[in-house]
Amino acid sequence: MTATDGPSPNGGGPGDGPEPTTGAYGASAAGGSPGGETPAAGGAPIGADPGGHRQGDTVAAVVRQWQAVHPGLDTGPMEIIGRINRCAALLQQAEDAPLRRAGLSRPEFDLLGALRRTGHELTPGELARETFSSGAAVTKRLKQLTERGLVERRGDTRDRRVAHLRLTDAGRELVDGVLPAQLAYETAALSGLDAPGQGELAALLGELLAQLEGRLGALRS
Repeated sequence: MTATDGPSPNGGGPGDGPEPTTGAYGASAAGGSPGGETPAAGGAPIGADPGGHRQGDTVAAVVRQWQAVHPGLDTGPMEIIGRINRCAALLQQAEDAPLRRAGLSRPEFDLLGALRRTGHELTPGELARETFSSGAAVTKRLKQLTERGLVERRGDTRDRRVAHLRLTDAGRELVDGVLPAQLAYETAALSGLDAPGQGELAALLGELLAQLEGRLGALRS
């Protein structure tokens, strides 16, 4: 699984960017920091508040405002989940230039990537699980990808209601051509963190994701 795999709230085509979302409890992901604070160019920190947080961090400003309104409030969860939401919104708004040049949305590339990395045919339901998407969204995207000649369907001989999907030669070539450029693009997006920092962040996010998947999956079952 690459950084492109995973849920996306936007099922549209290229250029259909997500609506500006609330990055953290009132911090708009599309705008600047509350209180008029603006991060330095290139994301460099402006400074740190007494708690050690970067003043150029939008969520830190939000936390300070909530603490002023509710001094006894535990803002610990906000400082983690708010930053995750804010980072996700900013990365989505960046649009992914290599995918855009290939005429693909990120959710469409996730479907193509799932078919490529698993190495075998998948049903629409299996693709929905692989990409954390709804069945309706997968059906819409598969129609577009099939019309472009990137994915082909094969009917099930025992159940005509079931379709098996695989990449065409053109689809396989597109994925293999775009993936290195997309990974380079994502490497540049993470270049502000050194290798140890990236490793530590990946491990922490992996631990959090595993816990959430287990807990929320149990609630859904």
